[in-house]
Amino acid sequence: MSRIGRKPIEVPSGVEVTLNNAAITVKGPKGTLTRELHRDMKVTVEGNTITVERPSDNKEHRSLHGTTRSVVNNMVSGVTDGFSKSLELVGVGYRASKSGDKIVLNVGYSHPVEITPEAGIEFEVPSNTKIIVRGIDKERVGAYAAQIRSVREPEPYKGKGIKYEGERIIRKEGKAGKKK
Repeated sequence: MSRIGRKPIEVPSGVEVTLNNAAITVKGPKGTLTRELHRDMKVTVEGNTITVERPSDNKEHRSLHGTTRSVVNNMVSGVTDGFSKSLELVGVGYRASKSGDKIVLNVGYSHPVEITPEAGIEFEVPSNTKIIVRGIDKERVGAYAAQIRSVREPEPYKGKGIKYEGERIIRKEGKAGKKK
C-alpha cells in the first residue's frame, strides 16, 4: 500500500466535495476547483473524510494511488488556504512593477516583459525585487512562477536573474586567466 495514498483526507467545515463519475469538484471559501481523475481510482466521501483506493496492485495503479490522493488533498487545501510562490530578482537594475493586474519585468532586455495572469491567479509585488504569485490551484501557481522565472533564469557566474525565494544557485568559477 502507498503510505501517502492510504491516508484519509480531512475535509474542513465550509468545504463541499462532490463526485461525478471520474470528476471531483471541491467548493470552498476561496473558490471552486474541478478535476478529472483517473477512471480506475476509487474516491469515496464519507462524512468529512475522503479516501482514495486502488483496484489492484499492478504498477500503474500503485503509481496513481498516492498521486491521486495528493491531487485531491491539494484541491481541498487550495480552496481553504490557497497557495503562493515567491520569486526574487537579483541583478543591478532588475526590477518588477505591477500595472493593473499584470506585472512588468525589467530584467536586462531592451524592452520590458509583461506577463498577464489568467483567471484565478493574482500577482503581488511587495517590493521592486520581489514577486508573489497566488492562487487556489497549486499546479497553475507553480506553472506561472516557472513562466516568470523562465524570462531570465539565474546564471551560474554572478547569480543574476529571477529565482525562487530560498533557491540556492550553484555558482561556477570564472575564467582562470592566462598561465605563463
